[in-house]
Amino acid sequence: MKRLVAVDVGGTFTDVVAVEHGETTRIYTSKIATDLVASETSVLAGAKEVGVDLASVFNLASTAGLNAVITRKLPKIGVLVTEGERDVLDGGSTGRPVEFLTDPTWHRAFSDRARPLVPRYLRRGVPELLDHHGAIYRPLDEDAVRAQLRVFQRCGVQGIAVSLNRSWMNPVHELRVLEIVREEMGDIECCISSEVSPLSRTYPRLLSTVVNTFMRLLYRTYTARLEEGLRDLKFEGAFNYADCRAMLVPAAHAMERPYRLVAGGPAGGTVSSAHFGSMIGDGNIICVDVGGTSCDISVVLDGEPWVSATFELEFDLEVNALSVDIITLGAGGGSIVSMTPTGDIKVGPESAGASPGPACYGKGGVSPATTDTALLMGIIDPNGFAGGAMKLDPALSLQAFENLDTKMTLEQRVSYAWRIALNNVAEGIFNIAIRRGIDPRDFSLMAFGAAGPMMLPSMLDLVPLRRVIVPPHPGLFSALGLLSSDQVFTEERSVSCDLNEAGMAVMEETFAALEATLAARVGGSESDVRFDRSFDGRLQGQGWETPFVPAPAPITADSVEALTTAFHDVYEVRNGNRFAMLPVEVLTLRVNAVVPAIKVDYPPVGNAAEGDKPTGRPMPIRYLYGDAVEAIEYDRSLLRTGHRVPGPAIIREAMSTTFIPAGHEAVVGTYGELVIE
Repeated sequence: MKRLVAVDVGGTFTDVVAVEHGETTRIYTSKIATDLVASETSVLAGAKEVGVDLASVFNLASTAGLNAVITRKLPKIGVLVTEGERDVLDGGSTGRPVEFLTDPTWHRAFSDRARPLVPRYLRRGVPELLDHHGAIYRPLDEDAVRAQLRVFQRCGVQGIAVSLNRSWMNPVHELRVLEIVREEMGDIECCISSEVSPLSRTYPRLLSTVVNTFMRLLYRTYTARLEEGLRDLKFEGAFNYADCRAMLVPAAHAMERPYRLVAGGPAGGTVSSAHFGSMIGDGNIICVDVGGTSCDISVVLDGEPWVSATFELEFDLEVNALSVDIITLGAGGGSIVSMTPTGDIKVGPESAGASPGPACYGKGGVSPATTDTALLMGIIDPNGFAGGAMKLDPALSLQAFENLDTKMTLEQRVSYAWRIALNNVAEGIFNIAIRRGIDPRDFSLMAFGAAGPMMLPSMLDLVPLRRVIVPPHPGLFSALGLLSSDQVFTEERSVSCDLNEAGMAVMEETFAALEATLAARVGGSESDVRFDRSFDGRLQGQGWETPFVPAPAPITADSVEALTTAFHDVYEVRNGNRFAMLPVEVLTLRVNAVVPAIKVDYPPVGNAAEGDKPTGRPMPIRYLYGDAVEAIEYDRSLLRTGHRVPGPAIIREAMSTTFIPAGHEAVVGTYGELVIE
């Protein structure tokens, strides 16, 4: 038997799953409260619970790096840039949020007047310059480099990030700076942009290099503690990290560019949705993960996750990491219910988190949260929360709602808090549908996360969706996504050419070089590896790119027409327009080396006997429909394919609760999925 283990570290809970493939597939699960100070302790505790000593693979999606950036608990590093570009990191892309376009007091959260990643005194310029062809225009001033390194030594930096102008065209100056760093400062951590992210845009390239330097310092220590802990647990298999697309990268390789690992968890749910969608024949999915702290919304189109070429850590803090395009809302089970100055009820974006948590946790939280709302309504079982690992106290939830400063009745407080929480999620679904130009009526909604199944079936009354699907193990579905993806190694490089016959030679030469680099890194038999080529292009004169245009090998002078058509096809899908008469420029070439991995195989639950109807017990639902309404409570483990569950109904399972609202019906599918229409 082969056992695979995956861990998804969330802001409230750490989700752990183990899948054992044999004559039958068995899935073991665990949910551990996340230790926000030392999250590796939660990871190891969960791994121990599911028997990691029997596993051949351990896959991890960690938010340790993202949390460090958000909280600014970062190592001290120095930054070397071309003279005159010292403040690029402060200015960002110069864009503003729409709501602050006319606000003269607004400033970036990472600016020098707020919380900079690297303070200005540690950002130093050195004289050097390349021309627009990559030729040396101004030689590197090596004495100036050494002088700045002496400043860094006096300041006690732990690492150095180097990002010089146009180094993506010619890395000669950066390579020499790296040699000087080794001469002056020994083995100090040093990252150069031509190795980390050889792409053309100055600010994202600089930021990617800075974040990579931070992540190397953080993740190498974090990874060492994890590897030691796994060895103590007798694990001897392969250890992989999940990147921002939830694709797997061996831990040793991941440490070369750990900035790509900052947010693998949220993407896991999207990959899991795509994989499960392929099993049930559904390729168009709106994926909604409602956890304890936040709600992540993404899209699967024609069976593939909607991917972006960059990842935004905070507003305008954007790194060159391929990532699943996700909208994150402050709408989770821990979202705090409060009163606005005008006397209205507000839900979120503040969260109670895991500690102190919602009032019903009994850990000192005094503000009601969405979990308290569902508990008072009767949707959540106070004795079965988190698989029975935690007992909830409805009296504390009641007290928290009664303490709200409002003249509303208790029924109004609870009912409005629930409806507002639902509308917050519905607004996010509409926003992503509008941004992606998709019609929700053509899409199923995949409902997962600990709080997703209890909230999202109600979206059918708020959003014109085709249906809502609650997959198996919804509370741990993102972690299962880490067992639904392949190992993927990526290399990308900016070029500057037009999509014409002359450009074809440049593209083929560069693609071949990228593939050779990947082949050397991956090793093994070439028959085990699939190389996927793509490019980012733009219409001539545009200031932004259309990414992921497929470019199958080989590329010859005869490929112009096919690649041009492919570009306009992708452009139309992403932007809703087609300008076939305009010439196309190529900016970035990208190759993915895909190594197929063993994926989770959900076992069928078996068919219900003819005429068999599921049985349950009556439960009161309060505050939602006026007077208390009787709903039927079911045990999901007893449901079989073909069973029908009319609403209002509550379906219990170890790590989640599904609420079927009145007027809707759930039908059990082949793998135990609940299809609600």
